[in-house]
Amino acid sequence: MTVDSNVAAVARELPDRPGIYVFKDGMGKPLYVGKAISLRKRVATYLSGGQERRLEVMLNEARALDFLSTDSEAEALLLENNWIKKHKPRFNILLRDDKTYPYLKLTMADASPRLAFTRRIRNDGAEYFGPYLPAGLARKAIKLVQRLFGVRVCTISIDGSLPRPCLYYDMRRCLGPCVDGLTDTRTYSKAVDDARLLLQGRTRDVLARFRREMAVAADGQRYEEAARLRDLIDEIQTITQRRKLSSMRGEDVDIYGVAVHESTAAVLVLVMRAGQVLDRRELFWEESQELTGERLLSELLPQVYDRTTFIPKEIHLPFAVEGAEALAGWLSERKGERVYIRMPARGPKAQRLALAGRNAELAHKRRFRTSGGEPEALQALCDHLGLVDPPRRIEGFDISNFQGDQNVAGLVVFEHGKMRKSEYRSFNIRGLSGPDDFAAIRQAVERRYRRRLEEVGEMPDLILIDGGRGQLNAALEALANLGVEETPVAGLAKREEEVYLVGNPEPLRLPRADPGLQLLQRVRDEAHRFARDRHRRRRKRKTLHSRLDDVAGIGPKRRRQLLTLRQSRSYSRGRGRGDSGCGGTARGSSLV
Repeated sequence: MTVDSNVAAVARELPDRPGIYVFKDGMGKPLYVGKAISLRKRVATYLSGGQERRLEVMLNEARALDFLSTDSEAEALLLENNWIKKHKPRFNILLRDDKTYPYLKLTMADASPRLAFTRRIRNDGAEYFGPYLPAGLARKAIKLVQRLFGVRVCTISIDGSLPRPCLYYDMRRCLGPCVDGLTDTRTYSKAVDDARLLLQGRTRDVLARFRREMAVAADGQRYEEAARLRDLIDEIQTITQRRKLSSMRGEDVDIYGVAVHESTAAVLVLVMRAGQVLDRRELFWEESQELTGERLLSELLPQVYDRTTFIPKEIHLPFAVEGAEALAGWLSERKGERVYIRMPARGPKAQRLALAGRNAELAHKRRFRTSGGEPEALQALCDHLGLVDPPRRIEGFDISNFQGDQNVAGLVVFEHGKMRKSEYRSFNIRGLSGPDDFAAIRQAVERRYRRRLEEVGEMPDLILIDGGRGQLNAALEALANLGVEETPVAGLAKREEEVYLVGNPEPLRLPRADPGLQLLQRVRDEAHRFARDRHRRRRKRKTLHSRLDDVAGIGPKRRRQLLTLRQSRSYSRGRGRGDSGCGGTARGSSLV
C-alpha cells in the first residue's frame, strides 16, 4: 500500500477532536467519508496498514485529505451521513434500497394528505413507511388503509370545488375531501392519524382509540357508528393475528441479521412493533472488494434511520459496531427519548437475533444464488460443453417484448459463478415491426460484441442464449459478422431445459440436479428477469405519454395545468369517474 505524500502530510496535522475526514482523488472527488472521535488517531490507523482490501485500494487512489471538526461524535455522525448522501463516495457502503423496494408516502404537507406508492424518498415534508418486501405488500397496505380509514390516493388538487366525488367514495374507500360537505377537516385529519399509527405498526394505539370511541357512541345511542367501529376493531385484530410471528413484552425493536461472503452481503431486519414481528426487511450490497460485517453495519445504520419516520426503542445487533454510542445519541435526539443499541448474548433476545442471522443467510443465498459449489458447477460446465477451461466469465442474453412491441434485450454477466450487476446492459431493439426473437438476438449480440471488441478487446468464456436452436443460430450469425468464431455459445430452452450446442444436432439433456445445468439456469433466469424489468420500464414510459408532450412550446408545468383543466371540465359534465388514480377511467379525454 502506498500513501500519497499530501495525504500523509495532512494526516499529521489533524486535530485530536471529533469530526469527519474525506479522502479525495486527483480531481477532488470524494472517495471515502468517515467519522471519528479523534480525527488524528482514526486517520493514523489507515496509514499504519492492516485495513481491509477495499480501503487499501481507496488509499492507493487518494491524492488529498480533507476534514471538518465538530463538537461531538454525534454531530460527526450526522455530518458524515449528509456527506455520503450528497457525494455518494465510491468506497463508502451506500444504501440503495430506495431504488429497489417500495415505500408508502403520506403527504403531510397537503391540506388533505394522500397515500402514495413510491420508490424514492425525498425531503418534501411527507412521511415515509417501509420498505415493503415483496412489493405487493405495499399495494395491499394502500387498499387496507383505504378500506379502514378512507384516506385518499388520488393526485387531484383538493379545494372542495368538484361537483361530485369519484368512484372510491361510492365504494366507501375515500372520505371525499374533494367535494364540500362530504367530510370535514377534523374527521379527515383523524383518519390520517389512524392510518399513520397502522402503518407504523402501532395497532394497539389504534384499537384503544377505536374502543373508547365505540363506547362513547354506544352510550350516546349512536348504534350505527358504534357498529362501524366494532367492525373496524375486528378487522384490525384479524390482520394483526394473521401477521403475528412472535411476541415480546410490548417493545418496539429492530433485530438485525448479517450475512457477508467475500464481496457480497445481505442484511435482514426483523421489525417488531408492540411486541409482534410485523415485517421483515432485506438490504443487499455487492462490490468488487471484500468487506466486513462490522464496517457494513456501522455505515448502513445511519443511512437506514435517516430514511424512516419511526425509530424503535431498541436496536439489536449481532456484534458491536464502531460509533454505537454516537449512533444511539443521534437516534435518541431524533426520537425524543432514549434509544438503546444492544448485542444480546443469551435468552429469548439472543434466540431472535440468531433467527435473524439464519434468515439473512437464506436471503443472501436467494439473492446471490450462492451454494458454495461454484467451482464444482464451473467444472461441470467445462466437462459438459467440452471447454478447455472452466468458464470464468459467462454472459447471458434474453429478449422481452409485448406482442412484438417495445423489444428489449437484456445482458447479464456472471464471473466465477456470481452475478456482476454493475456490468449488466440492456439494448432497445431497433427496426422490428413485430415479434422476431431471432432478429432481436442477432442485433443485441452484434451490438454488444462489436463495442466490447473495440473497447476491451476480449470476449467472454461462454455466451448463453435464452432459447433453442433458432436463437442459437441467430447469435452465431451475429458473431460471424464480427469475425468471432472461437467463443463458445450455448442455448438453453425453457420447457425441457435442453442445452443446444454448436455442431451438436441433438440437444444435451442433463439431470435436473446437475450443478452445471443449475448454473446455466441461474444465468438464464437472471437474464429473463433483467430483460423483463427493462421492458416494463420502457413500456410504462410509452403508456404514460401524453399528446401534449409532442406539442412544441408546452413544458411540464403548462401540461399539468391543461390536464387539470380538462379533468375539472370532465367532472363538471358528469363524465369523469376516476381521474388521476381515483378509480375508473375518464371518458372523452382528447388530451391524453
